[in-house]
Amino acid sequence: MLIKSEAIVIRTSDYGESNKVLTVYTRDFGKLGVMARGAKKTKSRLSSVAQLFTHAHLLIQKGSGLGSLNQGEIINTYRAIKQDLFKTAYAAYIVELLDKSTEENKSSPALFQFLNLSLTYLDEGIDPDVIRAIFEMKMLRISGVGPSVDRCANCGRQEGAFSFSIAEGGFLCEQCRQVDPNALSLAPQTARLLYLFYHIDLARLGNVSVKEETKKTIKLILSTYMDEYTGIRLKSKRFLDQLHSLE
Repeated sequence: MLIKSEAIVIRTSDYGESNKVLTVYTRDFGKLGVMARGAKKTKSRLSSVAQLFTHAHLLIQKGSGLGSLNQGEIINTYRAIKQDLFKTAYAAYIVELLDKSTEENKSSPALFQFLNLSLTYLDEGIDPDVIRAIFEMKMLRISGVGPSVDRCANCGRQEGAFSFSIAEGGFLCEQCRQVDPNALSLAPQTARLLYLFYHIDLARLGNVSVKEETKKTIKLILSTYMDEYTGIRLKSKRFLDQLHSLE
């Protein structure tokens, strides 16, 4: 079956002397694996569309197994991402997290749009830590283990000061704080941002300004939470952490 869809390349690997195997996330068919024959050759008509992060219209011969890429027309290469090591590291983390959190052949146009917007914002210079946090929240929701950031995870209270409990799966109010002695106290602004990042329509993001200390707290919370509830271990995350340690 010959299919055509808008797609973003989220993983590539070499296959033989001249071929590439691509994992693409498509608008109409979800995640697919495709063979790009001859894509490693510089003169190949597929070489440009077979690059990581490339956004393109793809024509794919789809079968029961690995599909075959027939042709592609580039929409966006996210050039600024590819020219900046830190942006590349954040983008690599985003696409690997998407890859590990989704199944093949499960269509989600909304998730495709979310991915495209995330990479576009990175490309345009929006704070990468904010994009990362929002994307992590989205993947946690998709995985069915999103934290409780609307109310106390223990009693349901929606007002007052909150702590964040990894063990209890989200916010704890002042009255329930003793349920988890290891819960991390949250500044009101941090609690509001966790709620915002969980629920925000990414198309309405704009240029959000967040203090460095607040970003560090949110990063710690979400990283620990993901380790506890998803078990996903990503090479791109280790590389990103190493980059930050060198700053």
